[in-house]
Amino acid sequence: MRQTTEIPDDSAMTMASAVASTEAARAEKAVCFLCGSPMQVELAGLIDNRLGTPGNYDILRCVHCGLERTFPSLSLPDLKQLYRTHYNFGGEKDTLYTRLRERFQASSWYRLWTRLDGDNAFFRKTGAGRLLDVGCNEGRGLRMYASNGFRAEGLDLNETAAEVAREAGFQVHTCPIEELYPAAPYDVVVLSNVLEHSLDPRRMLQDVHRILAGGGQVWISCPNSQSWLRRVFGRSWINWHVPFHTFHFSSGTLCRLLAETGYARIEVRQTTPASWVAQSVIGRLFSKKDEKNFLLRNPFLTALLMLFARFVLFPALWLGNRSGRGDCLLALASKSE
Repeated sequence: MRQTTEIPDDSAMTMASAVASTEAARAEKAVCFLCGSPMQVELAGLIDNRLGTPGNYDILRCVHCGLERTFPSLSLPDLKQLYRTHYNFGGEKDTLYTRLRERFQASSWYRLWTRLDGDNAFFRKTGAGRLLDVGCNEGRGLRMYASNGFRAEGLDLNETAAEVAREAGFQVHTCPIEELYPAAPYDVVVLSNVLEHSLDPRRMLQDVHRILAGGGQVWISCPNSQSWLRRVFGRSWINWHVPFHTFHFSSGTLCRLLAETGYARIEVRQTTPASWVAQSVIGRLFSKKDEKNFLLRNPFLTALLMLFARFVLFPALWLGNRSGRGDCLLALASKSE
């Protein structure tokens, strides 16, 4: 006599949920959020060559518009846990690297360096309006923006980092940007190396649009998926930064996203920070799977490679920027009056 086994209701629900999750993952993998076209694997099996977070990831590319994304994308709770345990080398502070970095950024030499190297964090822009720095961390950028005349506030989900910025006298919000309803709109919102981390960049830009004053600007910096250094370093390119970088923008896809979320007077240019070149070199030479690459925090090796990149590789970096193949996109866009 043949026996049959009845699956309990909870097991059936679990199986159904697993099937639904698999189908959702397949749908996510197949469709570009920007234009709705299919996506295909551009690179497979990337690892985190900075912080050594576990896992292997693919880069998918839209066959129509070229937008790229990391797959699989993690859930927000999983990403938050990774940020808490791994990001910024697990909350590194008061090390030789961080002390020298803070001294350098507080010196007049730093402003000279940004003039030579490129200002990928908008630290040289001056003004007098209300400014919100999204992802402000411990407030290094807030100090720069305030010294340039802005009434600077921050937003960061890391409560520990936010408290450090508050102790320096800044107002810092710790809610998601979609939950932020400021008392008055902002004249500038800064997304410096932030948009590529978002699980929903369209929603993020819509929320920025909502909290901007008429004529206000969003300032965006993010890696350029069409960088020539990506071709040079391949899988070791430091700006894959999986799984933390969820989307990878080109000038074209970034402009399209900004236009579709209500922005006008969109300007995009490229720069190539020497520090990014140095990090790609260190990532290429010294990264190991599932291990933090602590040489990225070696101030002497980093400084040496930065100087080499800026002064020896200058012609190549300049030509890359001029041809639209720089490592970093800098975008300014305005909300209509």
